[in-house]
Amino acid sequence: MQVFAPTRGGEYPHNLTLKESILNPKSNFGGLHTLSSLPTLPSLQTLLPLSYIELTQEIFSLLHLQCDELRVALRSYESFDDPNNPAPLHFFEDNLYIQELYHGPSRAFKDMALQPLGALFESFVEEEQYLILTATSGDTGPATLESFKNKKNINVVCLYPAQGTSDVQRLQMTTQSAKNLKVLPIIGDFDDAQAILKSLLSDEDFHSTLHSNHFRISAANSVNFGRIAFQIIYHIWGYLSLARMGAITLGEKVKVIIPSGNFGNALGAFYAKLMGIPFEKIIIASNPNNILTDFITTGVYDISTRHLLPSFSPAMDILKSSNIERVLYALYGAKRTQELMRALDTTKQYTLTQDELALLQKHFEANFCTDEQCLESIKKASQSGKIIDPHTANGYFIAQKYKGKTIISSTAEWSKFTPTIAYALCGEKMEDQKALEWIATNYNLTIPKSISQLFEKPQNLISPLQPSEVKTAILQWLGILSH
Repeated sequence: MQVFAPTRGGEYPHNLTLKESILNPKSNFGGLHTLSSLPTLPSLQTLLPLSYIELTQEIFSLLHLQCDELRVALRSYESFDDPNNPAPLHFFEDNLYIQELYHGPSRAFKDMALQPLGALFESFVEEEQYLILTATSGDTGPATLESFKNKKNINVVCLYPAQGTSDVQRLQMTTQSAKNLKVLPIIGDFDDAQAILKSLLSDEDFHSTLHSNHFRISAANSVNFGRIAFQIIYHIWGYLSLARMGAITLGEKVKVIIPSGNFGNALGAFYAKLMGIPFEKIIIASNPNNILTDFITTGVYDISTRHLLPSFSPAMDILKSSNIERVLYALYGAKRTQELMRALDTTKQYTLTQDELALLQKHFEANFCTDEQCLESIKKASQSGKIIDPHTANGYFIAQKYKGKTIISSTAEWSKFTPTIAYALCGEKMEDQKALEWIATNYNLTIPKSISQLFEKPQNLISPLQPSEVKTAILQWLGILSH
């Protein structure tokens, strides 16, 4: 049985393993590795008493992704606020619950997958040197650097838009001092950073140069299926947590609202739903870059005339959403996925048929939140004593439109976006450090030490690079090219 399949068709020469998919995320025709099929979960009653670690092992085994190295990799959750409950669920208001996915080292949901993925990657690497590329809109970068710092035989290059992150997100990257990490700001937005990453992954000359110098290449973005595998787990955990709280009976349907940019978080929920978690609908919350709202509502994915808009929720400032491709494969198969993705690559748009749209809408709904509505939602939540970050605020705003039991995926801690939160709460524009202290004082919150210490650390700053300069900069850093 083939565990993995290429999203754009063709065949693998052999049954791809989890290790191979993680170490080499490049797939046929520029596509992605994905699961060839999804199993059905055992009775939810049997999953209910499992710990988070046990649940992960059970789901990986069902997916045929179990490996000897997983047990050690899962120890990475020991660095979370509560190792026994790394993704806690809390009551928010009537019928509304928040799942906090930000209790790891970088204070954002990307830690949920990247902490164990980094440990797994290190255990898979033998003597050969690896170059791991990552592109970030603000959260993946810090989480990747935190996960892979000082790992033997692993070198990480992180690309980020020089003007596209919060100050705290930028400091989390530029203050890293580990010798195996390199942070490169680029002139452009996240879509440009992601395009550079995908271009390098398929650049045969780049691969050949690396290989002749004994380097292999991989990626830590959610193009790497290892990220997605871990993101399935916390959605199952969130549903089971509702049942443990007595908020629902097992089998009762709930909605889940996910602030989305590159769609990896939502894809994890989609896979959980296909496996049997009774998510009535996965509701995609977008910011002013509402390409996903348009797509899920109309079936048209069109970026031909759109430009990325800087917003108060910068980690979602994305137009070309990578993981939609895996949804297309799951719903329509490889041939149709290749047709649609080829159209997007060549004409920057594609259109689903009415039957295809109906199938997509069986699982997803979508809406978006303006920057003004985002600020209003932060303020409204604060009146109940809850301080939420701008990305979660997008989800909270959209939650008001729905009835019934609903989980919001809270993707980042308040401490990462304090100027926006302070502006929403008092109308004053503050720098990050002042805003951190103002919010902590006025709302009786503790600033995580990992965040407060950022302002005291020296930064490793370089001038932003044009996309065409990135390849050379990487090869120079690796010592393959002279400066």
